[in-house]
Amino acid sequence: MVKQGKLLEVQDLQKRYGKNNNITKALNGVSFDILPGEFLGIMGPSGSGKTTLLNCIATIIKPTSGRVLLNGENISAFDSKDLAEYRGSRIGYLFQDFELLDNLTGKENILLPLSIHGVDFGKARAKLNELAGFLEIIDILDKFPSQMSGGQKQRVAAARCLIADPDIVLADEPTGALDTRSARTLMNKLEGINQNKERTILMVSHDPNAASFCSRILFIQDGVLFHELRRKQDESREEFYDRILKVMAQLGGGSANVL
Repeated sequence: MVKQGKLLEVQDLQKRYGKNNNITKALNGVSFDILPGEFLGIMGPSGSGKTTLLNCIATIIKPTSGRVLLNGENISAFDSKDLAEYRGSRIGYLFQDFELLDNLTGKENILLPLSIHGVDFGKARAKLNELAGFLEIIDILDKFPSQMSGGQKQRVAAARCLIADPDIVLADEPTGALDTRSARTLMNKLEGINQNKERTILMVSHDPNAASFCSRILFIQDGVLFHELRRKQDESREEFYDRILKVMAQLGGGSANVL
C-alpha cells in the first residue's frame, strides 16, 4: 500500500560529462517524487541516463546540479558520516551482477552490512532467518557464490540489500544476468517484498516483463523524462505489460504524455 507523503524527491537533477564543446548531458533536469510503498520503474534505451540517475540517488556519482531529498533531507549536503549511514542502512542497492564476495558464504554475504555497523548478532540472525525463508534461500546459506545459480545469487544479494531495513531499495537491472525463469522468480519476490513488507523499490530496467511488476514507470530518453505510466487498480500484469510495450514503441517520438 502506498502511503501519503514523499519519501524521495528528485529536483531538477543534471549530470554533465566533458568540457567546452564536448559536453554530454547524461541527465538534463530530471524531477520526480516517490511515495512510501511505491514500486517505481525507470525505463529507457541504452545511454538514456537511467543508470546515471540511479547512481546519483545512491551517491555513487555526484550530480552536476539539482537535489535529491530522502525524507526531506538533502543527501548532497551530507557529511562523510551521514553519507556512510545513508549508503549503509538507509538505501539498499541490488546490482545486476550480484556483487557477492566469492570467499564468503551466502549467510556471510547477507550479514556483512550488519556486521560492519555492529548490529547485535541475535537481532541479525532473526532478520536473516526471516529474509532467507521469504526468498527461499535457506538451503544455500552455507554455500559459496561459485556453488549457486544466477537466480540464487541474486536472491542472496536481495537479502543482503534488505537486511538493514533500508528506507528504499535501488535495483539496477536486477534481472539482466538471469534466465527467464529465474527473472520471474526474483520479480515475484520483489513484488512480495513491496506489497507484503511495504518496501519502497526504485528499479531501473530495460525489460518490459520485469517492469510490468511495477506500480508506476517513468520513461527516460536523452536525459529527460519522456512518459509516465501508472498501473490501474484493476489492471492485470499482462494488460500493463501490453501498455508498456506500446510506450516503448513510441520512444523517439519526442512527445511527453501520461498514459
